[in-house]
This record gives sequence, C-alpha cells and structure tokens, in this order.
Amino acid sequence: MSIELLAPGGSYDSVIAALNAGADAVYTGGNLFGARANAQNLTLDELYSAIEYAHLFGKKIYLTINTLIKEKEIEEQLFNYLLPLYEYGLDAVIVQDMGVLLFVKENFPGLHIHASTQMTVSGKLTVKELEKLGVTRIVTPRELSMNEIKMIHESSEMELSLIHISEPTRR
Repeated sequence: MSIELLAPGGSYDSVIAALNAGADAVYTGGNLFGARANAQNLTLDELYSAIEYAHLFGKKIYLTINTLIKEKEIEEQLFNYLLPLYEYGLDAVIVQDMGVLLFVKENFPGLHIHASTQMTVSGKLTVKELEKLGVTRIVTPRELSMNEIKMIHESSEMELSLIHISEPTRR
C-alpha cells in the first residue's frame, strides 16, 4: 500500500507552495463548480500551469467539481469546462453529484473519479456501488470513526483519502 500526501490548494500560489513543500497531489477548484466560493479559485490558464508544474515532478492535480449541478449546467457547461483540462492531463476530478459522476465516466474515459467528502460515503454498500460506477477513490467524510473507515477499507480495494479523523470524546 502506498500513501499519497494530498494537500488543498485554494489559489494558484498555494497549489505551487503545496507541491514545493512535498505534497504528492493537490486538490483545487477552478472557476466553475467548486464548493469553496470564497477561495481564489484557479483560472483555466492557472490550472494548465499547475498541471504542467505538477507533472514535471511526477505529482498530480485533482479538480474539485463538488457542488450539486443542475441538468442545464451539465449539458451546457461541464463538457466544455473539462475537455481542455482532460486533454492537458488533469489527473482526477473530485465529485459530489451522481449526474456529474456518470457524465464524466461517459465523456472522459480514463479520467479518475474521486467521490467527494460531500458525497457522504459512509458504508460498504455505497462503496461497492461507486466501484461499479468507476470511482477510484473515496474521500471519507469527517464524521466517520476509525472503525467505520476500517470497515470500508476492508470491504473494498478502493483507495481512501482521509481528510480528518476524530474519535468521539469519552466522558
């Protein structure tokens, strides 16, 4: 089993800083469909530059598309937003919306799909279904205990990203 140090990047400068500080991969948002509306989300040119920079050092960039997206937005914006990044070598997308997951699987073969913490994957049955749909990684919800994460891990070969682990305090 290998461990990947995954860091957030809320701006172009923080993406580069995280890569320079030793992160193996950085997740970041672009101008569309990211949950961090107040972050200095990257422009398309900054995303290109971040992908190029990361790949120079054998590292990865994951794009967050982790908001709920309306059907019209999927049909009219998502393909044109992702296509140039996919062609440029984007390593993965992190998604919340099942429609987005299915859209990416169908339209961008080979692009890794990670289930966002906002998807709230909390059990092995959900993990098995996501595996069938082509998801390659689960970003576990912060609410899960170590025992729950262990159960998910033991039920699947899927990669897990652990954002924050906290055990309930016993009184």
